[in-house]
Amino acid sequence: MTAPVAMAEVWRGPILESVHLGHAVICGPGGEVVQTWGDPEAIVLPRSSSKMIQALPLVESGAAAAFGLGSEHLALACASHQGAAIHTSRVRAWLDHIGKADDDFRCGAHMPYDTDAAQALIRDGASPCQYHNNCSGKHSGFLTTTKHLGAGSEYVDLDHPLQRAILAAHEELTGTINPAYGIDGCSAPNFATSLVGMARAMAFFAGAEQGQGARADAAVALRQAMAAHPDLVAGEGRACTELMRAMDGRVTLKTGAEAFFIAIVPERKLGIALKVTDGAPRGSEAAIAAILVKLGLLDPNHPATLKRLNAPIRNCNGIETGMIRAGAALQ
Repeated sequence: MTAPVAMAEVWRGPILESVHLGHAVICGPGGEVVQTWGDPEAIVLPRSSSKMIQALPLVESGAAAAFGLGSEHLALACASHQGAAIHTSRVRAWLDHIGKADDDFRCGAHMPYDTDAAQALIRDGASPCQYHNNCSGKHSGFLTTTKHLGAGSEYVDLDHPLQRAILAAHEELTGTINPAYGIDGCSAPNFATSLVGMARAMAFFAGAEQGQGARADAAVALRQAMAAHPDLVAGEGRACTELMRAMDGRVTLKTGAEAFFIAIVPERKLGIALKVTDGAPRGSEAAIAAILVKLGLLDPNHPATLKRLNAPIRNCNGIETGMIRAGAALQ
C-alpha cells in the first residue's frame, strides 16, 4: 500500500503549520490510469461524489423521459445543494409534478445551509422540511424512478430495486465488485470502491457520447445538466459552483463529504477522483484546484481559484497570517 501524499499545505508566516494528506487518480477514456498520487487502490466511500452514478437509473429506466424531466431536474438529482430558494422551490415543484409529498422522502430534514433560508425559518419559528436537505434533489430522482418502476416506498433499503440498479451501475462503471457500503447522511447506501475505480467511472462520464447506448446517453444528459446549472449543483459560495463557472462549464465537478472530490473533463475524456484522508474540505478544494490548474483547465489567477489555492489566511484584524497552497506532491 502506498502512503498518502501531501496534497495541501497550510502556512503561518514561515512555518508549515498543517498538511492535508491524500490520494488522487486521473483515468483516461478507456479507464487507463494517466497519473496517480498516493495509493490508487485505496478503498473509499465517494459519498456525494457518486450522485451521478446514483442518478443513472433515473434516466436509463425511462423515468426522466416519462415524467418530462428537464436539465434542471437532472442537475438537482446530482446536487448537494444549499437549500436556497432556487433549490427548494424546484424540489417542491418536482414533488408536486410526480404526485409526491415531503413525507415520501427518506432523507431526513436539516436546516438549510443557505443563510437567508435558515434565517427565514428561524424568524418564522418553523422547522426545516426534508426538501431543505442538501440531498433532496437526489431523493426526488429516487422517488421518480421508484414510481416509474412501481416499486415499494422504502427506496433507500439495500434490497430495493432502485438500490440494486445503482449497485449494478456502480460496479460496472468502477470495474470493482463492491467491497462494502456505508449509510450516507441522507440514509441511502453509499457503495465503496477503489479510488482508481471511481476515477474510471468518471472517465466513462467524460468520454460518453450520444448514440452509444442507453447508459452513455444517460451519462451525457447528467454531465451536461450539471455543467449547464452549476448554481443548482451546489450554490453560491460553494467550490463546485464557483469552479465550474470559472471553467465555463468545460469541466463538471462534484464534492463529497469527508473531503472527496471528482472532476469530469469531456474535452480530454478524463476522470479525476481524490480523497483527503483527514476529511477537511479546505484540503480537497485546494487539491482539486491544483490538479485542474496543472492540467491547464483552470486559470490559477481566477478569483474562484485564488479563494482555495494560494489563498491568504487573515485574522480578525484583516492581517494576512498565512496561506493555503498545493502540497508538495501537486506543486
